[in-house]
Amino acid sequence: MADDIAQHHIDHLAGPLAGLPDPLPLPTLRSVRDDERFDLTLRPPGSKSITNRAMLIAALAGGRSVLRGALTDAIDTRVMSDALRSLGVGVTIDGTTVNIDGVGGRWRPPGANGKAVRLELENAGTAVRFLTAASVLSPVPVELFGSERMHERPIGQLVAAIGDLGARVEALGSPGCPPLRVHPPQLLRSCGEVLFEQLPSSQFVSAIMLLGAFMPGGLAIEIDGEVTSSSYIRMTLGLLDVLGVPVRASANMSVIRIGSGSDALAGGFELDIEPDASGASAFWAAAASVNGAEVTVDGVDEDGLQGDLAFPAMLARMGATARSTPPEEGPSGPSLSVRGGGSLKPVMADMRDMPDAALALVVLAGLAEGGSMLRGLHTLRVKETDRLHALATELAKVGITLELDVHGEPGAVRIEPPEYGLDRSTSAKPVVFDTYNDHRMAMALSIIALHRPNVSIADPGCVAKTYPGFWQDLARLYDS
Repeated sequence: MADDIAQHHIDHLAGPLAGLPDPLPLPTLRSVRDDERFDLTLRPPGSKSITNRAMLIAALAGGRSVLRGALTDAIDTRVMSDALRSLGVGVTIDGTTVNIDGVGGRWRPPGANGKAVRLELENAGTAVRFLTAASVLSPVPVELFGSERMHERPIGQLVAAIGDLGARVEALGSPGCPPLRVHPPQLLRSCGEVLFEQLPSSQFVSAIMLLGAFMPGGLAIEIDGEVTSSSYIRMTLGLLDVLGVPVRASANMSVIRIGSGSDALAGGFELDIEPDASGASAFWAAAASVNGAEVTVDGVDEDGLQGDLAFPAMLARMGATARSTPPEEGPSGPSLSVRGGGSLKPVMADMRDMPDAALALVVLAGLAEGGSMLRGLHTLRVKETDRLHALATELAKVGITLELDVHGEPGAVRIEPPEYGLDRSTSAKPVVFDTYNDHRMAMALSIIALHRPNVSIADPGCVAKTYPGFWQDLARLYDS
């Protein structure tokens, strides 16, 4: 009977999102096999961060661009592609390939006739930030609307930055937050300069960098103070460099120069998108949590654009083994693997350059043999939800304690596993993890269910934001 119930759970996981129960019950490894170890090779969908950056660049480039391996069936990228169409861009999708006919540096909203163009961007943070900046390139005002949560996420510094470039921005709701109406400047400033102070989000900088490639003479950017999530700024810098846009930056990313990319991008480009390392983090963490288990992610290597590609090395500090296979040696190109090595060691780490993967690390630290300390997580408070508060609330349900802002340091978290370990008995109290409409919460919390019976995930469909096939891939852990 237990095997029948476990298989029923796996069948649910492997089904389409629309057919999943809510909450979604997850089996433990022990409920489906005597040997908990698994050996899984997978290729997550394309990186959302790279896909949306590349789509915006292609949209403003000239000619046709082709993006292969892109994230095409997720909410965030669908929102971006719909918005680009509203701005006059030709976007066609064939599987994971996106063909984009660019507008040559200036938006061409069809039928605008001087009226504002309204963009509905839901809860897609990259789309809101990138298109707010890129609205400077429109011949008519652009209105940017999002979800209720998006209307609570401040972007005042980005608004001030495009104001420095001559745009006028109206708040249509709370000051400094979407919804916004951007009135583009009548004349774009050549070689503009933007200063950021006390930067709360790297996406603000990336948005201005992407805009800079299409400004006359480019843009100069200075960041006064701590550079938040610099790995994502490096991602944008690296992508622009690969596409031939002149870029320069100081070692600490506090000074960035973006040259005009009009010549390099005049004829469009072709680009292969890396699989999503942030989505892979839950699977790498799952492997680290089980002695002898292994997860290999194809299509990525340590030299890629994504900061989260350093996550396997972080797991090695907790006792796992990380292995990188170069393109010439792998049967499917490059890959990154993590193999579990027994008991998990506690860890002290600064995760400011891997904020998305940090959720999986917090959960994994709750399974370690001793307390852990993570720093640099302050940006998690202004994501799809306040992820620090949400993690503290949900992990407390299974006895894992999170102390937030330790010693008064914003974003410093101490994680203490349950005093007597996680309850792995079949009689463990049923727990439903709330996910706060946050895809990263759902993915990270699924790791607990591998070890603890009677765990369910509320709103499992939230993974559609970036990884619609997540539950299907998770089901493969149980039969690999």
